[in-house]
Amino acid sequence: MQIIYWLLVAVMVVGIIGAVVPAIPGSSLILIAIIIWGIVSSSFAAIKIPLIVTIIVLLLSMGVDFLAGYLGAKQAGASKWGQIGAVVGLLLGFFGLLPALPFGGPLLGILLGPLLGAIIGEYIYCRDLGLAVKAGIGITVGTLVGNLIQGILAVSAVIVFVWTTWPQVYGG
Repeated sequence: MQIIYWLLVAVMVVGIIGAVVPAIPGSSLILIAIIIWGIVSSSFAAIKIPLIVTIIVLLLSMGVDFLAGYLGAKQAGASKWGQIGAVVGLLLGFFGLLPALPFGGPLLGILLGPLLGAIIGEYIYCRDLGLAVKAGIGITVGTLVGNLIQGILAVSAVIVFVWTTWPQVYGG
């Protein structure tokens, strides 16, 4: 039983990473692990609180994701073109379709892709490089702040799970 518990906690750690790194499942992975623990332990009463907290975290994460990108773009004066460019840049960076860099690999692509994509998208829209760079930075900063907040929310969900289920596993 302890092995399954720790495997599910490991899955939750991947969920925490996914809450911060785009394109990896985040809070939903934590939610699935909690549900699996409820099934395996035959005790849905033991997961009631972590389940509620994680559902709230999942909903808040979706809201933070939307708001952070929106506010970052709005603050920088970005158009929809900049936002679309950021998404395209993220996908290109994540899948390694940006020109190869001698260091950083996909992680650097995930960081640089949205910035370059937002700048290019915004430049296509407004033909002003200064405004395009400002919009690209605004979108990227908004997204990074949103990812950081999502990571904090995911960590809190895992802490609540471990806090409430530890006595069930270790009888303490």
